[in-house]
Amino acid sequence: MRRRDLLKALPVGLAGSAAAGEATMSTNPNGRARARQIGLVPGVLKPGPLNAITDVAGVTVGQVTLVQGDHVRTGVTVILPHGGNLFQEKVPAGLTVANGFGKLMGSTQVGELGEIETPIALTNTLSVGRAAEALIDWTLEQPGNEQVRSVNAVVGETNDGGLNDIRHRGVTVAHVRDAIAAAKGGPVAEGCVGAGTGAIAFGWKGGIGTSSRKLPTRLGGWTVGALVQTNFGGVLSMAGAPVGRELGRYDLKDFVDDKSADGSCMMVVATDAPLSDRNLTRLAKRAIAGLARTGSTFSNGSGDYAIAFSTAEPVRRTPERRAKLGTVSEISNDAVSPVFAAAAEAVEEAIYNSLLMAATTHAVDAVTGKAVTVEALDIAAVRKILETHKLARG
Repeated sequence: MRRRDLLKALPVGLAGSAAAGEATMSTNPNGRARARQIGLVPGVLKPGPLNAITDVAGVTVGQVTLVQGDHVRTGVTVILPHGGNLFQEKVPAGLTVANGFGKLMGSTQVGELGEIETPIALTNTLSVGRAAEALIDWTLEQPGNEQVRSVNAVVGETNDGGLNDIRHRGVTVAHVRDAIAAAKGGPVAEGCVGAGTGAIAFGWKGGIGTSSRKLPTRLGGWTVGALVQTNFGGVLSMAGAPVGRELGRYDLKDFVDDKSADGSCMMVVATDAPLSDRNLTRLAKRAIAGLARTGSTFSNGSGDYAIAFSTAEPVRRTPERRAKLGTVSEISNDAVSPVFAAAAEAVEEAIYNSLLMAATTHAVDAVTGKAVTVEALDIAAVRKILETHKLARG
């Protein structure tokens, strides 16, 4: 059997020390590099030791990547806010929608109650139902949940039908369960992995990206991490450099290029800052600022969603706290601005990492039978543009 005919269902859960994390995450076997490896350093705040969402203590990420023959290029990525019973210790959360052409399952209850009670799963558009089934099964099985009769599964998606036979619905309940089982802290694989396997962004190969920011002690010392699934269009800008324009690839180019800006971007923001769901909703809005900095046009066919949650123990919705009146310690409105800035910067850099770590991907369109190739962003060309505009650091 030829290699391309083998089904690859690859759980991705790389572990490593904080000291080795950045080196481990900086390149992959395809010779790709993260933003900071090429001198692309957005913002002013410093990243955490891994420069990943897992810099927020307790947050874990698991991924399963599916590559089958010439047609299947998809997968699933899950984010767990903490390692305990998420249903019994719900985390406060908020969300925002920049453009609502998408299927963010569970969003109305998150908006209404301001909390998350399952892992967050990301996958392709037609696999949302199966991902939800897996999250529900997993939640009902957790010790202490024997009497649970309602579960609000949170599942986001982007449409990877350009590279993936999305009608095949290759993601199964078992794959999502495998991703949950593989969830770990430490470095997070990026690019063509998990839910980003078939993603396309700005006309180049997109995918999964992550980044973080660690605030100085005098600003609270909080950590903010972001993970993104990029599958959208616009005019790519990197730290202000007009990369898409100078490389001649962008939405509406000459009005005839058939490079649609439609798609979606899912953004997940985690923080250990003790925030209420109200301020987490405000935090999610700042994730959209990070997306805008990259040149997204928020097109009609794009689903652009951000979810933000806090892992801080004092603000968790435990059974004891839900059963009685009490006070919750959270940071004030006046102290939240640095956390907002950190979210915007982390999302911006995570999007860059999703592009820079993605590799050129080949497939065959299952409907038309035509070969499809989506090129990776040219790292050398990006570096040259950054240097020309005096934006490269280090």
